[in-house]
Amino acid sequence: MRVSCVLTIMFSCLVLTNCQSSSGVDDVLAQRPSQEMTSSVVRPSRSVTRVAMATVPPSPVPQQEILAWAGPVPESAAILPPAPSPVMAAPTERPVPQPAPADPMVKAAPQARMQIYSRRFRDAKPINFGPASPKKLAVHGVDVSRWQGDVDWANLRMQGANFAYIKATDGGDHIDPMFKTNWRKAKEAGLKRGAYHFFYWCRTAGEQADWFIRNVPREPGALPPAIDVEWNGESSCKRRPSRAQVLEKMQVFMDKLEKHYGQRPIIYTAPDFYRDNLRGELADYPFWLRAVAAHPSKVYPGRRWLFWQYSGSGLSHGVSGRIDLNVFHGSEEEWHNWVTARAG
Repeated sequence: MRVSCVLTIMFSCLVLTNCQSSSGVDDVLAQRPSQEMTSSVVRPSRSVTRVAMATVPPSPVPQQEILAWAGPVPESAAILPPAPSPVMAAPTERPVPQPAPADPMVKAAPQARMQIYSRRFRDAKPINFGPASPKKLAVHGVDVSRWQGDVDWANLRMQGANFAYIKATDGGDHIDPMFKTNWRKAKEAGLKRGAYHFFYWCRTAGEQADWFIRNVPREPGALPPAIDVEWNGESSCKRRPSRAQVLEKMQVFMDKLEKHYGQRPIIYTAPDFYRDNLRGELADYPFWLRAVAAHPSKVYPGRRWLFWQYSGSGLSHGVSGRIDLNVFHGSEEEWHNWVTARAG
């Protein structure tokens, strides 16, 4: 019986001891976060918060596990309100669509050539040029100034005007009042056009070049500028410089234009002025020759030419009165090649 009592007392002490020990371990564990963290379980208890602010540094855990403790379990994206878009200033210009990258295997389409219209002009004073008639050449055109008035360029083109030289300036202070209108409308009608300057022998060449450049735009595809040099008995300037002075003035003027427009100017002239000043000169320049009674080969022997003004009395729908008629020295194919070389 005494043994049984002793045994009973000892057994009771052991039970009490184990209970107190278990309670102490639970208290310690409650103050430390479990290391068994997952991405789907979050424990936002106060005890965890207090431990997180303790001075004891937490043990390192993988980055994914740290993010798992950053807050409550996120809601499904299907029920979340859309994130507010950042406020952006309205663009001042419309966005420009970016072209798709070119396929290196696809060649660029060739530029369409201008249509060449056949000559349908009439002449108030027709000349029989014989076998060398300008009618046998393919590409005809006109030159105009204020004296042609309001030109119907679309109608004129249908009559065979494939190109036009338009008077722009003369001297150092005069612009043809119809130049801007003719320049714009000729292009709209599909003609190739160039501008010309009537040279005034009582002004310096530099002044005249600057005046032309000031008034004639530099446009891709325009024909080369032209300088009109002739003796004009109706001009207020009666001065006739020497041959050397003429050539010097012309060279100064043409050099400035070539530098600005990137094309060598064309020289327009008449028989008497050519005889006095230009025979055998300026072989590297293209010439536009007036010859209304005979072929240029007879009027300007040995001179190569690019354009021939063969009539000053042309008649055409689209123009009231008379108009100068011209022709390109070459075939239709040669015209296209010449124009293409100047289309940059």
